[in-house]
Amino acid sequence: MEVILIFFVAHWYLSLFFQTFFLHRYASHRAFTMNKTTEKVFFVLTWIFQGSNYLSPYGYGVMHRMHHAFADTEDDPHSPKYDETIWNMMWKTKTIYSAIANKRMIPDKRFTEGVPQWEAFDKFARSWPSRLFWGIIYTLVYVQFATTWWLWLLLPIQFLMSPVHGAIINWFAHKYGYRNFEVKDTSMNFLPVDFLMMGESYHNNHHKFGSRANFGGIRWHEIDPTYQVIKLLDKLKIIKIARQKEVHLENVQKAA
Repeated sequence: MEVILIFFVAHWYLSLFFQTFFLHRYASHRAFTMNKTTEKVFFVLTWIFQGSNYLSPYGYGVMHRMHHAFADTEDDPHSPKYDETIWNMMWKTKTIYSAIANKRMIPDKRFTEGVPQWEAFDKFARSWPSRLFWGIIYTLVYVQFATTWWLWLLLPIQFLMSPVHGAIINWFAHKYGYRNFEVKDTSMNFLPVDFLMMGESYHNNHHKFGSRANFGGIRWHEIDPTYQVIKLLDKLKIIKIARQKEVHLENVQKAA
């Protein structure tokens, strides 16, 4: 039992880290920079740790920029305001994401400019053989180590980990929580201490300062775990944080 629980928790946080670090803060918002070789390394690491849930940085990045531009309007790719259920919202999200990633939808240049692309790798990583490969590995781990029936209830979540992460923020963080800033959308800070979503739940902060690397830090208890890793990678010169955006926010806080 312990092996399955450790496997599930590790997959939850590692998959989530690469989603928030690489797809969200880098591909979507360019909150930090990295060279092209490092970028390709993170493409591969995202595939390894998202596994059967791998999301295209291009598809995710473009769609997320659209979310910020059209938040809680009819053009928003995912808004609880315009979808009756979480299932309807996520199906709409999947449809738009797939259209962008497969280049069936050609968005405005402002949404695509600077978003990282590695088309050959994306085609492989998003393919059914790749998804089945990871799905088989997950299943074999459960066959070997699941000692009681209820552990098998975790397996479908692992098959759909990235959509589950997206649903938590795109639905619940637009309905429940608290607000530090009055913005034009319904974004909320879902958790006062983000032990679950690696900083993603500070959604109101993020909608106020979209390109800021640190999603927390407005109140004393808002500690963003992903930002702590980002600071370390910056010190190691693997990435470079967009410093001017950080200084701008500090000035805003002092003025407040």
